[in-house]
Amino acid sequence: MPPVAGPPGWTTKRQEAFLAWHRARRPGLAGPLHECTFAIINDGRIVGSARLARHDSHDVLEAGMWLARSERGRGVGTATLRKLLDEAASAGARAVIAETTANNPAALAALRHNDARLTTHQDSAHVHAQLALDETQPPPSASPNP
Repeated sequence: MPPVAGPPGWTTKRQEAFLAWHRARRPGLAGPLHECTFAIINDGRIVGSARLARHDSHDVLEAGMWLARSERGRGVGTATLRKLLDEAASAGARAVIAETTANNPAALAALRHNDARLTTHQDSAHVHAQLALDETQPPPSASPNP
């Protein structure tokens, strides 16, 4: 979701933009935005958001995730990414890509636990991840059920 101008915090304007952004993606990967979003639920609470979007081709999807700080480092991101990979495979994708930074240990751990191939760009802290979808391999173990 793009940034919303204004004071820090969960303002009315930011809440409205958040809802509009997710509602626009309701049609899913086949919709006009070629993107779908999911709520991440842990212990009955919404603790984040995840998304899949078509990339340059129909068989590669981009994954993204936002997770509340209180949920990071507890396996929720790893389990959510596993579910995104399952969703991508169901949609016919052969690979999923993701972008993060070298200073995001929780994201890097979730990617590594799901067997991502990570490439760090020399001149930046940018990390590119590629996850091949191979239905013949059992999924990596993951903790909580988002």
